Amino acid sequence: MEKQSAENTKSPSQLIDERIEELGDWRGQMLSKVRNLIRQADPEVMEEWKWRGTPVWSLDGMICTGETYKSIVKLTFAKGASLNDPTHMFNSSLEGNTRRAIDFHEGDEVDEEALTELVRAAIALNKSGSKTSRKG
Repeated sequence: MEKQSAENTKSPSQLIDERIEELGDWRGQMLSKVRNLIRQADPEVMEEWKWRGTPVWSLDGMICTGETYKSIVKLTFAKGASLNDPTHMFNSSLEGNTRRAIDFHEGDEVDEEALTELVRAAIALNKSGSKTSRKG
């Protein structure tokens, strides 16, 4: 109970900062890097902390979550199946009708331009109120 009440007094950004620090390895570095790219894609992006410890980025709806596991950092895009992905960033959760994810492993390089474009496309889709932004 103490931990939960302490979490309630901190902002989502502070909780994400703490998660990055407590990971203390490549996963923290990767989470920090993708977080910065998401926030740079649009300065109005809001950070949230949901489901007992999952970083979430939103703007006019959920953009993506940032989950950390033992061997991956996973960015799950809420409406990823509706996004155009010309560089094939999505490499996980490909079978679903709604979500798509990017699994980053230790040593992976982030295609910063492609990730930024995916985030911007997700924001545009949220703002349009549409269920699809896929072209052709």
